[in-house]
Amino acid sequence: MTTDEQGNDLSRVTSEDLATIHQQLGRPARSAVDIAHRCPCGGPTVVRTAPRLPGGTPFPTSFYATCPRLTGAVSTLESSGLMAQMSQRLVEDEDLAARYRAAHEDYLARRAELGDVPEIEGTSAGGMPTRVKCLHVLVAHSLAAGPGVNPLGDEALDLLPEWWRAGPCISTDEGSD
Repeated sequence: MTTDEQGNDLSRVTSEDLATIHQQLGRPARSAVDIAHRCPCGGPTVVRTAPRLPGGTPFPTSFYATCPRLTGAVSTLESSGLMAQMSQRLVEDEDLAARYRAAHEDYLARRAELGDVPEIEGTSAGGMPTRVKCLHVLVAHSLAAGPGVNPLGDEALDLLPEWWRAGPCISTDEGSD
């Protein structure tokens, strides 16, 4: 079994995955424990990370989008003002707010599967449960958890273009560097 400095099992992340993620991000993956979602091309889209980075720093972002085409498309949505509109809807729509709180609880439960980090207890990511501050995290959570878990992540996904249509985001012969 291959583990990181915190003892997390890295065996579900292959060396090819790590090389691809390195190329996608322009840096090595930190505390990757699993590939939470794959693109139709087979490459990593969302990596699941341990709740502590190497060196012990707490890291609340359990689901991290890595595909540059996906993150670029999400950034375009963020720049459109969508996050402010979604945050306002949370104030006005009790049902949506309840489903978003449930997404927050789901996120916390999934992170707790990987370890207990008291410093970030009760803190999920992306502004959950009361606002929207990062669509990247909400989209990554939706891709990892599947439809129906994070309502605002699902909405953002529905608004995205088919980022994967052009094929792999990195050249496969470059992925082995």
